[in-house]
Amino acid sequence: MSLTRTYELSITTQGPPYPPSEIMDAGGDFVVIGMINREGAGGAVERSWGAAIVSPKSELPPFGEQVPYAIVRELDDALPEADREMVLYTLPLPLPCTNYPMVFAPEQRPDAGTLVRPSYPLHQAPIPDLRPEDGPKVTEPVTLGQWVRARGELRVTLAPDRRSADFAMEFAGMIPNSLYTVMSLRAHDLDPAGPTRPGPLGVPNVFVADADGRARYHATMPNPFPDPGREGANRIVNVVVLWMSYQQNYGGAIGWFGLGGDIHAQLKLQQPAFHEFVTTD
Repeated sequence: MSLTRTYELSITTQGPPYPPSEIMDAGGDFVVIGMINREGAGGAVERSWGAAIVSPKSELPPFGEQVPYAIVRELDDALPEADREMVLYTLPLPLPCTNYPMVFAPEQRPDAGTLVRPSYPLHQAPIPDLRPEDGPKVTEPVTLGQWVRARGELRVTLAPDRRSADFAMEFAGMIPNSLYTVMSLRAHDLDPAGPTRPGPLGVPNVFVADADGRARYHATMPNPFPDPGREGANRIVNVVVLWMSYQQNYGGAIGWFGLGGDIHAQLKLQQPAFHEFVTTD
């Protein structure tokens, strides 16, 4: 019998800890739903899942280290009406408050870090080559209240021969008529000693939410969970669902600019997972 586990994905706006979020508000502050860095006892950094508005002037530590965020204000779980109506924006380029040493599309955009662009409302991101007569489908502002309606369930099933695993997802409450992609986060992607480049969960890694915000996605991944004791093992430890503000896919890359420039994490697992699975090549 194949081993199967089901996971509920959590709303987020965050990839790695820096930049603190992949979404901004109209004032240029980060809208963070994810792991919040706060100052704890004795000056230690305490990290816990929550929601807050965070200043882009937050202290930026070396990659792999953590310092407290400069929190402008906490966000209430219930989200009062003013916060629900908050219009969401992309991050400007170059990305603020980032220490992630990664070019996400080295063949397509090796110069990604040199571009300068402002922050755009999500619905007005500069889709390449778009003309008004082409019929863009996302034309109304995307609000925080709309963003947090997303729901996702992930079912992982190990193949009988343990050489692969199926990832099946069902979604509701997504941004309607929008392009999404799914990425895999692997154990060494955030390794300060030598981070690996995050990649798609399957190629193509695309789905489009329908007019009601519903969608499904499926991928079969070869040897996604090698024995952690094996030298060089780089297991999938999380799955992240990305809203694509440029409404396009990038083949073997997860995005051109990454981390809020053109990809925006909306659902993921709160903690690394899949420890119960082991696959082989």
